[in-house]
Amino acid sequence: MALLVEPVDALMARDPLCVAADQSVQEVARQMAQRRSSAALVRQGDVLLGLVTEHDLSARVVAQGRPVNTPVAEVLTPIPHCVRRGVPAFEAMLLMARHGIHHVPVLDGNRPVGLITADDLLRAQQRSPLWLARSIDRQPGLPGLIEACAQVPLLQLDLVAADATAHHTGRLITAITDAVTVRLLALAERELGPPPLPYAWVAAGSQARQEQTARSDQDNALVLNDAYNPDRHGPYFEALARFVCDGLHACGYVHCPGDMMARNPQWRLTRREWAEHFDQWTRTPDPTALMLTSVFFDLRTVHGEAALVESLRGELLRGTRDNPLFLGHLVANALSRTPPLGWLGGLAPARSGEHKGTIDLKHLGVVPIVDLARVHALAGGHAEVNTLERLDAAVRGGALSEQNGRDLRETWEFLAVTRLRHQARQLRLGLGADSFLDPQELSPFERTQLKDAFEVVRTVQTLLGQRYRF
Repeated sequence: MALLVEPVDALMARDPLCVAADQSVQEVARQMAQRRSSAALVRQGDVLLGLVTEHDLSARVVAQGRPVNTPVAEVLTPIPHCVRRGVPAFEAMLLMARHGIHHVPVLDGNRPVGLITADDLLRAQQRSPLWLARSIDRQPGLPGLIEACAQVPLLQLDLVAADATAHHTGRLITAITDAVTVRLLALAERELGPPPLPYAWVAAGSQARQEQTARSDQDNALVLNDAYNPDRHGPYFEALARFVCDGLHACGYVHCPGDMMARNPQWRLTRREWAEHFDQWTRTPDPTALMLTSVFFDLRTVHGEAALVESLRGELLRGTRDNPLFLGHLVANALSRTPPLGWLGGLAPARSGEHKGTIDLKHLGVVPIVDLARVHALAGGHAEVNTLERLDAAVRGGALSEQNGRDLRETWEFLAVTRLRHQARQLRLGLGADSFLDPQELSPFERTQLKDAFEVVRTVQTLLGQRYRF
C-alpha cells in the first residue's frame, strides 16, 4: 500500500558506495565488503557511468578469470535503469520486475544521490498491516515480538503518507495491538498451562474504541468467570496478567501511568464484581468514578469469552440509560474540556508551561468529541464503543441531528488526521510523537480549518449543556 505513494527517497540508501571508473575490481570488491554493500555506483565526477554488483564481479571477473587489477569500467553495467528522486518507490519496484534487476540508482538531475535495492522494497512491504499481523502471530517468543513491534511507528508513517483516514488508521494500528496481545496470551498459556476457568481479556480506552496511534500506553483488564476462587485460581491469573502486561510494555505499549491494567488486582475481577463496580460508579458519580468511567465504560473483548463482556455491557447500559444523576455528572465532566478558542473566536495556544505556544490536539480536540459520543451512547443505551459508530447511533436514536452528527464526524476525522500528520513529522525527525501542535506548522488555510473544527465542538458542547442545564 505505502509503495504506491511513498517517495523513493524514504527507502533508498542515502550514502551509496561510489567508485571511480579506473579503480581495480579488487579495490572495489574490498570497499563493497567493508561497507557490506551489494553494489557500487561507478562515477566520473558527478556523472553516473554505470553500476557494478556482486553478481557482476562473480560473472564477469571470477568466472572469466580476469586479473584482479582489471579496471571496474570494463565489467560495469553501463547506463543502468534509474529513477528520479521523489518518484514513488513503486516505480523502482516496476523497473526491477520488468528487467529482472535488484538495484536501481536514484538520480537528482544527472547526479546519483542514492541506491534502492530489492531488499529495501521487501522491508517496506513487511511494514504492511497484513504482513505484520501474520509475523506477530508466528513469533515463538518475546524477542521476536519486540522486533516486529518496532515496525508500528513506520506503519503509521506509511498510512499517513497514503492519506489513509484517521478512522482506518486507528483500526489498523489497533489490530496490531490486538495481535500482539493475543500472541502474548498464547505464549503465557503455553508457559502456565491452560486457564483453570473461562476468562475474557478486555481492552479499555483507545484500544477498545479502535482509535490507537503508534506507541499508546496500555489500558486493559480481566473479566473472570464467577466460579473464580482467589486461592485456587488467583496465582494463575496474576502470572498471566503480569506476563502479558510486561510483554506489552517491552513491545512499546508502556504501562498505564494510572495502573489501569490487568496486572493490578483491582482490575482483575469476576463478572459479578465488575457489575457491582459499574453499579456503584453510576449511583455515586464522584470524580474518581467519572475518571474510571471514561476508561472502563469503553470495553472490548480481545481474547477469551466474549459473552462475559457482552452480558456485562447490557447491565451497564441499563444502569446508565435514564439515569439523570449519573448523566448530569458525566456531561459536566465532558464539558470541562473546552476547545482552545479565544473570546474573539481565534485559536488560543497555551500561554505558559512546558507546551507554551501549542495546542493539545488530543485532550482539547479529539477527546472532547470522544466524551460527547460516550455521553450519547450511555444515555441512549447504545452498545457501540467506537466514537464514529457512537455518533451514528446517536443520530439514529434522535439525540443528535443529522447535521450535528455529520459535523462531529468530520471534525473528529480532521482533528485526528491533523494529529497523525503532526506525529508523522516528529517521527521523521527522530523525535518522540506527541499531540502538541504549534499552529505555525500549518498554512493559513489549515489554521482556519482548525479554528472551524473547534467551533463545531464548542457548538455541540453548548447544545449538550443546555439539554442538561449546564
